Amino acid sequence: MWGEVMLYRKAYDKLLDWKKQPEKKALCIMGARQIGKTTVIRQFGKDHYECFVEINFITDADAYKIFEKNLDANTIITSLTAYTRKTMIPKKTLVLFDEIQACPNARTAIKFLVEDGRFDYIESGSLLGVKYKEVLSYPVGFEELYQMYPMDFEEYLWANGVQKSTIQYLKDCYDKNELVPDAIHQTMCQLFYSYIVVGGMPDVVQTYVNTHDISQVIAHQTDILELYRLDIGQYAYGNDRIKIQAIFDSIPSQLNDKKRRFVLSTLDPHGRQLRYADSFNWLADAGVALPCYNVEEPQPPLRLNEKHNLFKLYMGDTGLLCAACMENVQFGILNGDLQINMGSILENMMAQQLKSNGFHINYYDSKKTGEIDFVVQNGMGIELIEVKSGNDFKKHSALDKIRQIENWQFNKSIVFCKGNVKIEDDIYYYPWYMIMFMTAYQAPNKMIYEIDLSALK
Repeated sequence: MWGEVMLYRKAYDKLLDWKKQPEKKALCIMGARQIGKTTVIRQFGKDHYECFVEINFITDADAYKIFEKNLDANTIITSLTAYTRKTMIPKKTLVLFDEIQACPNARTAIKFLVEDGRFDYIESGSLLGVKYKEVLSYPVGFEELYQMYPMDFEEYLWANGVQKSTIQYLKDCYDKNELVPDAIHQTMCQLFYSYIVVGGMPDVVQTYVNTHDISQVIAHQTDILELYRLDIGQYAYGNDRIKIQAIFDSIPSQLNDKKRRFVLSTLDPHGRQLRYADSFNWLADAGVALPCYNVEEPQPPLRLNEKHNLFKLYMGDTGLLCAACMENVQFGILNGDLQINMGSILENMMAQQLKSNGFHINYYDSKKTGEIDFVVQNGMGIELIEVKSGNDFKKHSALDKIRQIENWQFNKSIVFCKGNVKIEDDIYYYPWYMIMFMTAYQAPNKMIYEIDLSALK
């Protein structure tokens, strides 16, 4: 899909896999605004279908009328062809329902359209998790959900002309725990610094690739932040708008605190977690923020150990976080200054990459041991991750203490730092940029389990 935009997305590979399925469901692509959902779907439709039909329920003001009457497939398809004035060829047509959250009936109708089977359907939306318009009946069993994020670091490298063979070489170093040659290591660090500043919003990345002008990058990021604020004003309910806006605007300062933990009392001295829960969830469901909950103990299953009253709240895109800081942090980062005042931005980038790689992120903090930046579950194993911004990356008292606790087992203890690849005292030290190689365990497509009942006969 190397068209005018020239940004290849991993989501394109997901679309290819989906198309190969013999009896496919509708693919529902979720994610924040401006991350490139529509662009990649359009390109895929043009590349792999004879006919591509697109309905946007926000820009096409009357499109909702297609779904006002009977929701049987024949009625909908007749109305759809009349509205779009396009011929729809069975088995060779892809239909995109964009911003589908604005038309709940269309979401309900997906079940009947998939059962009909004549055409392939993709739904996408930026506020699908935000229930500002209720869906009467979700098409359970007829949708395949796919969460999309801003461009990750590997996609950013592709956009900047780094060859896949170079990335594979680095992956081999990661897998074999071998040193990266210094010249390559230094260049990768520079690319990593630029990614922290630019982030992964596709239009922003394209601006950087075309101009390398950071002032244009920041201007574009500022526009996106304002767009997010407008979404909050338009789609959040009543009094929640004020709470959501306050939370969103306070993310940079909350992360800048030494503990990084979100402290509600700094927003509202009389605030209660329960009263603000829906507001935090709104930002997470919109894909704008990434919550990271503390766990009772760093042992599986992590989700059953989560303490929802203790959490960090990261920005969905690190470039947007830099732009939201209202300080000239970009110059320092581009020059490799990731010391204490930049530690929160570095940690945000790691959270963003871990989410893109398929991990559910948690952290662990206790008075006895101290804090571990990230705790992730990979299969049934637990991996501890420390993110170090300074030169003293081999000092990690919390990691040392936790590894000594009896009956706690860990697959791997990792420190991401400015140094090169090294293993010491069973701790893996990796350069920051190698976070892109940490991938989450994927369950097999088929898990057949049969019991021999012959003994019961």
